[in-house]
Amino acid sequence: MRTTLDFSPLYRSSVGFDRVFDLLETASRIETIDNWPPYDIARTGDDAYRITMVVAGFSQDELSLTHEPNMLVVSGSKSGDEKTEYLHRGIAGRPFQRRFELADHVKVARANLENGLLTIDLQREIPEEMKPRRIEIATGPGLSKSEPRQIGAEKQAA
Repeated sequence: MRTTLDFSPLYRSSVGFDRVFDLLETASRIETIDNWPPYDIARTGDDAYRITMVVAGFSQDELSLTHEPNMLVVSGSKSGDEKTEYLHRGIAGRPFQRRFELADHVKVARANLENGLLTIDLQREIPEEMKPRRIEIATGPGLSKSEPRQIGAEKQAA
């Protein structure tokens, strides 16, 4: 059973939430379950994350990482010039593409391939203008107190 959500009433009464609605719509879509290559996602700090993928048999030249806005795409493809006849092939070498949805301001810090594990370090870098800042409260003669003024015409005696 699939439930389709209609976000159109929310579009009529909100401004600037398009990205949130797009994320909800994307999450509600059922995608084919592909668990290859296996991967882990770990939090390594307050604003740091690490994705570790098992890419045994792939060299650095056969892997590709692409950082698009709010999306990390990891793909791999083996060169097809192999002429070996296998009696049993248990090491998967099929091409793959794995997409990871990234939050705003998450950047790829570095990637490393070692012992068949692709490690991708991610860092959230919030711009200075978006960080909370303390506002100083002025005291003393800087602010003048004035008498409240009456708004409107004064009544004249007849």
